[in-house]
Amino acid sequence: MIKAGVIGGTGYTGVELLRLLTAHPDASITVISSRSEKGARVCDVFPSLRGHVDLSFCDPDEADLAGCDVVFAATPNGVAMTHARALMDSGVRLIDLSADFRIRDIDEWGRWYQLEHACPELVAEAVYGLPEMNRERICDARLVANPGCYPTAVVLGLLPLLEQGLVDPQNLIADAKSGVSGAGRGAAVSSLLCEVSDSFKAYGVAGHRHLPEIRQGLAQVAGESVGLTFVPHLVPMIRGIEATLYARLLDTGVELTELYAERYADEPFVDVMPAGSHPDTRSVRGSNCLRLACHQPQDGGVAVILAVEDNLVKGAAGQAIQNMNLMFGFDETTGLQALPLSP
Repeated sequence: MIKAGVIGGTGYTGVELLRLLTAHPDASITVISSRSEKGARVCDVFPSLRGHVDLSFCDPDEADLAGCDVVFAATPNGVAMTHARALMDSGVRLIDLSADFRIRDIDEWGRWYQLEHACPELVAEAVYGLPEMNRERICDARLVANPGCYPTAVVLGLLPLLEQGLVDPQNLIADAKSGVSGAGRGAAVSSLLCEVSDSFKAYGVAGHRHLPEIRQGLAQVAGESVGLTFVPHLVPMIRGIEATLYARLLDTGVELTELYAERYADEPFVDVMPAGSHPDTRSVRGSNCLRLACHQPQDGGVAVILAVEDNLVKGAAGQAIQNMNLMFGFDETTGLQALPLSP
C-alpha cells in the first residue's frame, strides 16, 4: 500500500482524484491540502466523500508531503513547481496535473502562462504522462507532467495517422468542445448557469494555452513541427470533451478504422468504434475511456476523426492515476475499471 498526497484538493480535478483514489486497493490517501479550506473536514466540503475520506484539509506548507510515496498536484498553474524540488529531494514522486512541466521550451511556456519558472532544471526530466505514447518512460519517472484535457483528445486522435505518415502534418485542424467543469471551480461570471445554459460559443481562437502542448505532442509523433489550427468551444454541459479532427490524407486507400484498431488494440482505455460511428460524451462520462471513430466523408481526401473523453477523468484525474499505476508497478487499470455513467 502506497501513501498518496493531494495538493489542491478542492477543485473539480482534486475531488475527482479523491473519488478515484478511495477506490484504489493499493493506495491510501494520507494528506490533502488546501489553503482556502484549511482545517475543514473533507467530507463536509464534499459530502459525496462521506464515509470514504476521514481527513481534514491542511495548509500545504505544513503538510507532511515528504512522508508520501506519491503526491498529486491538482493546483493552479505555477504552484506545483514551487513544491517539486523539495518533494523529489525527499524521494517523493510527483504527478503534476497543472501545466508547470508539460512544455519543454521554458521560454515558450513563460510566454503562454506569463510566469517565471521556479525550477526550469526539472522540466527536461519531467515525462509527459500520456501512457499511449510514453508508457516505458512513465514507469521509471520521478516527475510526470499529466497532459491537459484537450491535448489528450487531440493527440490520441491524430497519433496513428502521424505515426504512419499518412497525412499532411502542416494541415491539421482540431475543432474541440468542452463542458464547463473544464474552466475550474472558481467563481466566474462566464461559468454562471444563466451565461452558459442555452448557449454555445468558441473561445481562445487567437491562441489557447493548450495549443503549444498539442503541437509539441503531435511533433513528437510526426518527427517534425506541425501546422495546427485549434479552436476550443464551450458547451452547456458539466463534463466531457468532443474533438472533431481533420487531416488531409496522403494515401486515400488506407482503411482508417483498421489502422486505429490495430494501433490501440492493447490500450485498455482507448476504444476504437466501428467505422462510421458517432461517439457521444455521455458514453464516457465518469470513466477513464477515450472513444474514437474514423470517417472519410465525401471524396475521401480528408480523414475526420471523432474523439470523446471525460475531461475530469481521462482528461485529468483518471489519467493521473493511470500514470501512478505505471510508476509503481501496479496493473495499469487498477482503480479505473468503473463503467461510464448512463444516463
